[in-house]
This record gives sequence, structure tokens and C-alpha cells, in this order.
Amino acid sequence: MQPALQCAVRIGREATHHTKRNLMPTLTRRTLALFTALALLAAPSAFAQGAPARAKAVFQVSDADPQKWNLALNNVRNVLDEYGGSEAVELEVVVYGPGIGMLKGGSAVAGRVSEAVKHGIKIVACQNTMKAQKLVSADMQPDIGYVPAGVVELMKKQRQGWSYIRP
Repeated sequence: MQPALQCAVRIGREATHHTKRNLMPTLTRRTLALFTALALLAAPSAFAQGAPARAKAVFQVSDADPQKWNLALNNVRNVLDEYGGSEAVELEVVVYGPGIGMLKGGSAVAGRVSEAVKHGIKIVACQNTMKAQKLVSADMQPDIGYVPAGVVELMKKQRQGWSYIRP
């Protein structure tokens, strides 16, 4: 082999050997950094799994039909039973439109609504609907709550991650 060619081959081998030697620690460092970053990202979710988040569901009732109301209240009760009580699940029933009349004192479902509230279910009436129907809080069951706008309340709850249910 000619001396110039021998020199080029030797330099090429050294360059290849040198590149491989420096490349391995770089790959190892990058791999280690990647695994460390992934572990740090996974750590908060691993800690969060220790204490499960409280489930949340919002129910829409806008019908004046007692059968629909009973269906909605049955659904609420079933969810409450499945989760083992109001400590594990937060439930809200948002009432507006024609359904608002079922929140009046003496309605066909007044007893069931009061029972739901006693079990930790939040039942709220839309004040926009009440105003349109010329209703005041004295017309309503004493244990319910109020929101300015039923539809907006549903939107807020969904934006906050609540499950939306319309029986």
C-alpha cells in the first residue's frame, strides 16, 4: 500500500474509532436524560393515583313530565349508590325551562327532590326561568339552590370536567 493511502486508512480508522468512542457516552447521557424526564412527568400522576379524584356529574332536567323527573332522580340515586355515597361522588341537578315547575312546593316529585337533597344531591333552579315564569323563591321547595342561568351552569360544569347526563 502506498504511504499516502496507508495514512488515509489509518486516519479514517482513528476517526471512526474516535467518533464511536465519543458517541456512546453521548447516547447514554441522552437516554438517561430522556428516562429521567419521563419519570418526572409520570411521578405526579403516580402520586395522584393514591387518592382517587371525586367523581362529578351534572344532570339536566328541563321537562315538566313527572316520569322524566322520576327517571332523572332514579339515575341520580343509582349513581350515588354505585359510588357509595356523596363522599365519593358530587352530583348536581340543573333545572330550567318547563321543568322548573317540578321544583315548586307540592309538585308531583317534591318528596323525591327533598329526599335527594338530604342525601347530598345539589338541586338548582334557573333564575332566568323563574323570572320568565314570575316565580320567586317562596314558590319553590325550601331546600333547593339557585343559579343565575341553567344553561350557563351546565356549560361551566362541563368545562370543569363534570360528566353531563340528560335522562
